[in-house]
Amino acid sequence: MTKEPIAKVALLVGGGPAPGINGVISAVTLEAVNNGIQVFGIRDGFKHLVTGSKEAVRTLTREDVHLLHLRGGSFLGTSRSNPTKSPEDMKNVLGVFRSLEIDALVTIGGDDTAYSASRVYKEAAGAIRVAHVPKTIDNDLPLPGSTPTFGFETARQLGTEIVRNLFEDARTTSRWYLIVSMGRAAGHLALGIGKAAAATLTVIPEEFPGREVTLDELCDIIIGSIIKRESLGLHYGVVVLAEGLIAAIGEKGLAAAIESGQLGRYGRVARDPHGHLRLGEIEFGRMIRDHLSDRLQPLGLKTAFIDKDLGYELRSADPIPFDAEYTRDLGYGAVKFLRSERAGKEGAIISYVEGRMVLLPFDEMINPATQRMKTRRVDVSGESYECARRYMFRLEKGDFTSPERLAKLAAKVKMTPEEFRTRFEYLTARDAS
Repeated sequence: MTKEPIAKVALLVGGGPAPGINGVISAVTLEAVNNGIQVFGIRDGFKHLVTGSKEAVRTLTREDVHLLHLRGGSFLGTSRSNPTKSPEDMKNVLGVFRSLEIDALVTIGGDDTAYSASRVYKEAAGAIRVAHVPKTIDNDLPLPGSTPTFGFETARQLGTEIVRNLFEDARTTSRWYLIVSMGRAAGHLALGIGKAAAATLTVIPEEFPGREVTLDELCDIIIGSIIKRESLGLHYGVVVLAEGLIAAIGEKGLAAAIESGQLGRYGRVARDPHGHLRLGEIEFGRMIRDHLSDRLQPLGLKTAFIDKDLGYELRSADPIPFDAEYTRDLGYGAVKFLRSERAGKEGAIISYVEGRMVLLPFDEMINPATQRMKTRRVDVSGESYECARRYMFRLEKGDFTSPERLAKLAAKVKMTPEEFRTRFEYLTARDAS
């Protein structure tokens, strides 16, 4: 009988929740136990390990994970603790693993957790094999082809249902909803929800490549949509905004738009242990709502707005069948990799393409300078995005080249056609339509 290359595998979760985490935990546990490997579940990511504590470590059995893959949330909790912040923290983590004789590690998480996993692999100098399972509802990790990160499809489905309900409420009450969708670095979730729910307008940071967008410009895009709807006798709508627009506007741009250069009542600028802006600390929807109202007043448009953040409702939901199946594949694949000869030579991120496991080595995926993977952003030059734009209500070049359309839009805000052109035509400068 061939001796197993590993005897004890540890399992932990980092970053924000995503539907399907429990599917990975379950599959890793079952596959490891099936092969005579002991499994240690570590609660709250690296949070306790960086202090050298073993209090959050427990043995996982088949009974612990029975039907776990159908449940949302994380059986092991999660945290954003960063073990790479200091040599002492990493030394404590490796000390715990050494004392428990752990020789393999599976991490579940996004960009930052992947980097932490890669450092554990390197600092352990061959003593610990490491597999990372990529997870985020943002879908912004550079997996091969169009392979999604797990959790995205569940989040998109639930988000779409919510936005469809809000659209019907908007129609019923003649108001506008401003939905801010999670998506720190890319607009996949916002666009996926907006397109599937037939939202009136969706705005993502990828629309503004290589430049910052101003709060005034963002509000004008929305105002253009409102005017266009009004010209058709439609007094309601739903706008989906990717929260990554906060970073696209930038700290200076946000401060410049607020009195006295302070964010004040809209929140504060703060960063997490990995250096990311805490976008949830800023009430972006309320900021947009108030700024919109100020810019609409001179135009004589009386529009009722309700702002709503969308994201926390989605992260710990029970996974849809796609993610329940997908995460079982990922967990199984992680253990299969750790048992292979290749795992003795390099750490890797686990992915799948057309039903086959694809291993993405840490050295190829993570930039040592940025300590992150390259962000997968929405391709705004492709037909999928082009289709999304075609069915949105927003000002286009044709609205300014057609005298009839221009006059009709201008009349809604009591402007001459030339005044309207001066005020809004800049929004179509990058419009290829």
